[in-house]
Amino acid sequence: MLLPRNPTPPPRDINCEVNQASEREREKGGCAVPAATQISHDMATATPEAAAATAEQQSNGSSAGEQKTRHSEVGHKSLLKSDELYQYILDTSVYPREHECMKELREVTAKHPWNLMTTSADEGQFLNLLLKLIGAKKTMEIGVYTGYSLLATALAIPDDGTILAMDINRENYELGLPSIEKAGVAHKIDFREGPALPVLDQLLEEEANHGSFDFVFVDADKDNYLNYHERLLKLVKVGGLVGYDNTLWNGSVVLPADAPMRKYIRYYRDFVLELNKALAADDRVEICQLPVGDGITLCRRVK
Repeated sequence: MLLPRNPTPPPRDINCEVNQASEREREKGGCAVPAATQISHDMATATPEAAAATAEQQSNGSSAGEQKTRHSEVGHKSLLKSDELYQYILDTSVYPREHECMKELREVTAKHPWNLMTTSADEGQFLNLLLKLIGAKKTMEIGVYTGYSLLATALAIPDDGTILAMDINRENYELGLPSIEKAGVAHKIDFREGPALPVLDQLLEEEANHGSFDFVFVDADKDNYLNYHERLLKLVKVGGLVGYDNTLWNGSVVLPADAPMRKYIRYYRDFVLELNKALAADDRVEICQLPVGDGITLCRRVK
């Protein structure tokens, strides 16, 4: 997740800020990645070096307008230091191969106030290819937003494949639904509006659901990631994958505990750090953490 060049700063009060972030979490079911956040305000920087540089600028009395923010591409969440390098990847390998309906959905999402909640185009391409490589057929997505990653999944699985998609906000999903229908893949999607945990618990009541999913993508409320993990390891098959999004959390995972950062970034950072530590120690899975988008960790169930 990276930030627009001229965002409107959110309120400074921690309760108000976290509540607003939580509302956006709930809207997505869901990952709070508001466009209104700004690196130059209490910064959530991608590297300690960048944090130090910004802190130095602030101590020297630099104004927010004088401090540089990164790439303004909608959905741009790359942690690459070079905007030009990221743009090269998009222009050379991503956009030329992007399905027309995914492009349409990306452009529709760009008009949404919280457009940075979307999956980035390069991560969508990665998920699409990954699903084809593993031959996924029965999948699940927790946290849908407007459905960019959902469409990437639907286009990758076979015509009789299925996606159980959960999000607290159907309105956002319906914003992207015309593009999904245009792509001819809406019949693969079983959308459930509401919190995901009750649905997972209901699935676990039926023995037939245990070990039945090939792939699960989680881009939702960070404070529930470990709760999801315990349930999903029972629902995904041995050899199946679970992907957790935002596991680098705007690069804040490498910042010192006392580093200045946005308060909602700090709030959810602790949950992301806890998740990363737990996944690294979990012998039930093999893991691979990749710096794609805002960080994605793949877990392959082995027992």
